[in-house]
Amino acid sequence: MSNLKERLKRVLIGITALFVLAGVAIYVFLEVAPQIGGEAKGDRLVRIQNSSNYDGEIFVNTVETTMNIQPEDFPSLMWKFFTGTPGVEPEDQLKTTPFTPSDYPVYADSQTAVTWFGHSTILVKVEGKTLLFDPVFSPRTSMVSFMGPKNFNLDHYMHVDELPEVDAVVISHDHYDHLDYETILALKGKVKKFFMPLGIGAHFERWEIPAEDIVEMDWWEEAEFEGLKLALTPARHFSGRALTDRSKTLWGSWSVIGEQERLYFSGDGGYTPEFKRIGERYGPFDLAFLECGQYNEMWSSIHMMPEETVQASIDLNAATMIPIHWGKFPLALHTWKDPVERMTQEADKLGVDYLLPTIGETMILTQDRPQSRWWEKYQ
Repeated sequence: MSNLKERLKRVLIGITALFVLAGVAIYVFLEVAPQIGGEAKGDRLVRIQNSSNYDGEIFVNTVETTMNIQPEDFPSLMWKFFTGTPGVEPEDQLKTTPFTPSDYPVYADSQTAVTWFGHSTILVKVEGKTLLFDPVFSPRTSMVSFMGPKNFNLDHYMHVDELPEVDAVVISHDHYDHLDYETILALKGKVKKFFMPLGIGAHFERWEIPAEDIVEMDWWEEAEFEGLKLALTPARHFSGRALTDRSKTLWGSWSVIGEQERLYFSGDGGYTPEFKRIGERYGPFDLAFLECGQYNEMWSSIHMMPEETVQASIDLNAATMIPIHWGKFPLALHTWKDPVERMTQEADKLGVDYLLPTIGETMILTQDRPQSRWWEKYQ
């Protein structure tokens, strides 16, 4: 009996040691891994603390926002994510439209060119300036390269060196499917300015982006950039790149105002009354890029349902919309086609105009009207 107790004691000590070592390894990883980003200090921290959207510990939404996941639902939810559900990813390889970077410099200042690279990565040339929104060109949206949500099977994956000259990069928040470490490193030295919400500048400084190239903003703040006005507008979401930094940085949407064109980029977020306020202040918009994907009733306050995406377009007073946040990464349990199918059905019912470019396709606003239901030919 004494030998059995001794063996059990050794097993328990071994298990405890493994947990301790695992905890230490995770802590060290989060401290040293550069892709996690940095922590705001000095003037950046002072700006955060002085923000009316900061409660002293975290940033808060303008309306109450909670996750509706009950503790008893969590095991089954995780099981579905790990085992997969039918239709979440396409069975077929998706054909992209070849992108020609040499076309961008040729477009006249009077033309607005738009290219969607899947999910929320958008390239826009508006009034002569080329802006890149939420660039993610890595194969996974994760803090590590060997696990986490992976690209759909595409016939071509875009890289930074295939882009034309980019004037400015615009970031909505610091989640991995919107702020990609490897992509930012590849853009370093090739971009005049990086625009982002409060707190995210600490990540960029850790990645050795020059401080003078970083523009941090609070909600409703405006910045002038070579004839364009960029306004950071509210979104209903949250932020974070590690395990303990939830909502320590700000998130937001963007309104881009030129002399002739007005564009809106939603970033991520649930449906919010702020859409109407944004539309009243900066609309009407010629084009709105609106989140449409990665939703679930359990987190409906932080990701819109497709029908709400259509309503957001109405609230914003947008002439037309393009659905984003779909078509590239499996981050929810709905089928990969569900977002665009539900969105188009609701938009047709309510008479809301939309465009449906393929991944990599460049369109000229007011000239091109891509509306092919290209996804229907794939399984």
